[in-house]
Amino acid sequence: MATQTPTIDVQVHAYERNHPGRPWSGFLQGPDEVTGDDMVAAMDAVGVDGALLISPFSLYRYDASYALEVYAAHPDRFALIKPFDPASESVADEVADWAATPGVAGARVMLTAQEYTADDPGLNRIFAAGAQAGIPINVMCSGKLQLMGELARRNPDTQIVVDHVGLVQPFEPPPPPEPFADLANVLALAAYDNVAIKISGAGTLSHQPFPYPDIWEPLSKVFDAFGLDRCMWGTDWTRAVLLLNYEQGVEAFRVTDQLSDAERSVLMGGSLQKIYNWSPGAR
Repeated sequence: MATQTPTIDVQVHAYERNHPGRPWSGFLQGPDEVTGDDMVAAMDAVGVDGALLISPFSLYRYDASYALEVYAAHPDRFALIKPFDPASESVADEVADWAATPGVAGARVMLTAQEYTADDPGLNRIFAAGAQAGIPINVMCSGKLQLMGELARRNPDTQIVVDHVGLVQPFEPPPPPEPFADLANVLALAAYDNVAIKISGAGTLSHQPFPYPDIWEPLSKVFDAFGLDRCMWGTDWTRAVLLLNYEQGVEAFRVTDQLSDAERSVLMGGSLQKIYNWSPGAR
């Protein structure tokens, strides 16, 4: 008897309210806090089995201490990803140490944080270290898609995951007039076999209310270009709170008739299990 594929969210955040013991470095659009317990409760309410917990760069920069605390409390529900600083001389060792940490599923690079070139030594050290450690490198690269393509070409042995459909996504209404304007550059990345893509936060790009019917035509082009085995659904909770709630971010992909049950199973958990080599409950 076949076991049912778990539903896994490829991108969520959790964080404490700002306090002197772990002060925020900046600002993240969302509630004053969404603790690990809050995140688990939101997932339980809609039947999401697990999630990749991304330490939020805008609040904690390169410090993943809170994400590690959440994992310690809920090791069966989360796997961890943290951003790395390409300017750090020891970044390759930092990635290796992180990859060896219990609960870790990947690392992250913020191409949007400053201006980079494809030959940046630190960036390429991170990609090489990810390949060496066997963990995917997640890349925030909206507006930097051609650079992302060059980095993918230079690092063919690295599993790369493009964040947030590769597109600029809003933090509050309204969505941009042409939210999929950069889609051609997203689709071009499918030419690199080592690149997968998160279909995360897609509901925030819609000009229509739940269940966001206008997202499916452009998303179908992403699915066709990459193949569903390189596409992974996610909500990007909590960034999206002013545009949709967690239930809507989940249910939009369950109620649509644009996906068969088999396709939904791959997109909402199956492909993630293979790309990150992780499932809820697996330690």
